[in-house]
Amino acid sequence: MMKKKSLEVNVVKLIGLSGSLIGSKTPVGVDAVLQFVKNNHPEVEVELIDLRDYREIEFCDGRKLEDYNEHTQSVVQKLIDADFYVIGTPIYQSSLTGVLKNVFDLLPVQSIYNKVMGFIATGGTYQHYLVVENQLKPIAGFFRSYVAPSYVYLNSDHFDAENNIKDTEALSRLEKLAEELVFMQTQLKASSC
Repeated sequence: MMKKKSLEVNVVKLIGLSGSLIGSKTPVGVDAVLQFVKNNHPEVEVELIDLRDYREIEFCDGRKLEDYNEHTQSVVQKLIDADFYVIGTPIYQSSLTGVLKNVFDLLPVQSIYNKVMGFIATGGTYQHYLVVENQLKPIAGFFRSYVAPSYVYLNSDHFDAENNIKDTEALSRLEKLAEELVFMQTQLKASSC
């Protein structure tokens, strides 16, 4: 009688990082991707890190991680431990937020090497959608991360008065980004086995 091999289930973790201390459109967009993944791929564990809940993050100044406060260590460790990411930022002054840039500065370079990233940006108008191309993708390149081919830019017209995403085309793009992230993560993991 042949013995069945037990399959080891490796849970992968997708972190959604909302990179702002104010507003709710960015975390709504990031969470939408997480919910699509959760609903379509229950084998993937998802978690939203909303920087509004971590207002005590310290500025990067070259210290060792253990010398920063608890909020800083917690966010950085969660990002290090994650397998892949969806990262969102509102666009202020034609750029990503300072608090998100600070989180990138706190991360050890090797911690997100060869990991998959997807991006969401939010803004009041259509003018700043290229911030993802011109600023976020180069940061991912510096970390040698893999970037999902699609990204989603949401502006105020995509939301209703309660900041729920009302635009069906925008929701479709968010779901596409969710599927790309899972596909890339799955293929990357399969190729490394």
